[in-house]
Amino acid sequence: MISHRTDGTDGFSRRTDGFLPLRDYALIGDARGTALVAGDGCVDWFAAPAMDAAPLCAALLDPGTGGSITLAPTVPYRVSRRYLPETVVLETTYTTEGGTVRVTDALNLGSLGLLPWTELARLVTVEDGEVPMAWSVQPGHRLTAGGRPWVRGDGGGPVLVAGDQYLTVVADGVGEPSPGERGICGRATVRQGRPALLAVLATQGKPLHTPAAEQIRDRVEQTAATWRRWARGIRYEGPWRDSVLRSALTLKALTFQPTGGIAGAATTSLPERIGGKRNFDYRFSWIRDSSYALDAMARLGLSEELHAGMAWMLDSAAGTAPELHPFYTLRGEPATARMESARGVPGYRRSQPVHVGNAAADQLQIGSYGDLLDALWRYTLSHGRLDPATGRLVETLADRVCDVWRTPDAGFWELPDRRHYTNSKIGCWMALDRAVGLAEAGQLNSAGVPRWRLERSDLRSWINEHCWDPARQCYTFHAGSTDLDAATLLAARTGFCRGDDPRLHTTIDAVRAGLGAQGPLLYRYTGQRGQEGAFLVCSFWLVEALTHAGRTDEAVAQMDDLIGLANDVGLYTEQIDPANAELLGNLPQALTHLGVISAADTLAEATAERRGGADRWSPGRS
Repeated sequence: MISHRTDGTDGFSRRTDGFLPLRDYALIGDARGTALVAGDGCVDWFAAPAMDAAPLCAALLDPGTGGSITLAPTVPYRVSRRYLPETVVLETTYTTEGGTVRVTDALNLGSLGLLPWTELARLVTVEDGEVPMAWSVQPGHRLTAGGRPWVRGDGGGPVLVAGDQYLTVVADGVGEPSPGERGICGRATVRQGRPALLAVLATQGKPLHTPAAEQIRDRVEQTAATWRRWARGIRYEGPWRDSVLRSALTLKALTFQPTGGIAGAATTSLPERIGGKRNFDYRFSWIRDSSYALDAMARLGLSEELHAGMAWMLDSAAGTAPELHPFYTLRGEPATARMESARGVPGYRRSQPVHVGNAAADQLQIGSYGDLLDALWRYTLSHGRLDPATGRLVETLADRVCDVWRTPDAGFWELPDRRHYTNSKIGCWMALDRAVGLAEAGQLNSAGVPRWRLERSDLRSWINEHCWDPARQCYTFHAGSTDLDAATLLAARTGFCRGDDPRLHTTIDAVRAGLGAQGPLLYRYTGQRGQEGAFLVCSFWLVEALTHAGRTDEAVAQMDDLIGLANDVGLYTEQIDPANAELLGNLPQALTHLGVISAADTLAEATAERRGGADRWSPGRS
């Protein structure tokens, strides 16, 4: 087990050159836009009206002119925080010498779901004494040229103009708004009584409505109630329920409404290594992540999310079939490979470049076919029925896999060199296995089944011949290599390896020995030590693999250690520095939180089986 620490006496680190450790941030969202709130009261990332929009606040990447929304005491304080139970509504408590004040942050929902505008509400409640506070609303350049905001005054009060976005402030009990040239600020001493309020309202290309303060206050409570109602439908009662629940809530906040596309993360360009160049935009929806998300939703009994996500995936795939793109926009459109650098933006802790867009959009990733067909198969196991059009799509994709599986690709890790990556081949095997399974279950009637069976068999033989290291007795990174890849642990999840297969056990041991970092952590593949942090989801894959292999005691110990590496409100990034547990990469990372749910539920299933329960599904019939 590795531990983490902070350098501030208030329980959080101090800013250095305007930057905070990523551990200090908490996510709030309305299933459309997102914001990251730091422990010192600064909203350093705010993307509205959609999480992939040009961010109104991006001090996370540029403390100077990126923009932020601040609200905090002006005197020394100690700070603690939590999410309100079963919500993504954040509560931060500041304790000063003169009093204690609680700030409740939410991206508000309306009575019937999403509001016609974006409403960031910051409710200020004094628990005792009195506390002097100051605030500011200062949008930034939005990572675009010419995006600097300006203040327009009119009879209804000051309006902030940031490109095609309009913002206004509702300030009640926190001091009179004082407009400047590019922002609005205020200050007041708050005391016990009716909660004070600071709210930021935003629209894009539409008129701007300014609701009454009391309406916004009421919506904070309604928003928390809406999240609690949703969370109470989650079906998981295992030993890691708090972490599973937090991961599910985080994933729901990252799921774009109304399409159901799930963002890889809320942010762009948070580095995999401080000062490094691997800084990518994750505000897209990956077929892979979506497949894992559908599995998670099925595990948790969330049938509405399961169907919505399946519809998004099928609509996206149908638009480009028989080709599959590795990811699409949150609206299900093909993403372009254009990746632009935001000029003049220093990047998180001077890690450049800052990217808008992702060049991997046009990569060939043949493992995605397996992810999509696996999602469809699991969907049918949760009482889903395929319609004729979807059946034809399955046939098209399975036939395409038969044609392309011998082609080198960019692999799971989206690498520049095309190779015969082992995980990609296993993904192709899974695609054909699931297509055959759907036909055997009566979900489709296709003349292609004999061919699919034949190619599935050839794939298994090819993988075992070309992607196996007889010396170390493990599956390798790619054909003809002795390098290791943590993604080969997914051989257990896909069913390519049964739990009692000796190849699974020896691959687990080889990956742990060759890719292990400190404690429970793993690097992605050979050669990454010192190049980036340990990749968190790989460690959760190890939990699953150990569980499938019947090594549940090891799996439980691994899971317990990993749960302790989340930040104080249960969030994970993409990676972590094994030396000091510093979080690295985009925040929060959907793939990591999906790993939490899958690993925890797989362990819970294994425990139930020990007590005589039945396995929910049985992949890998060949």
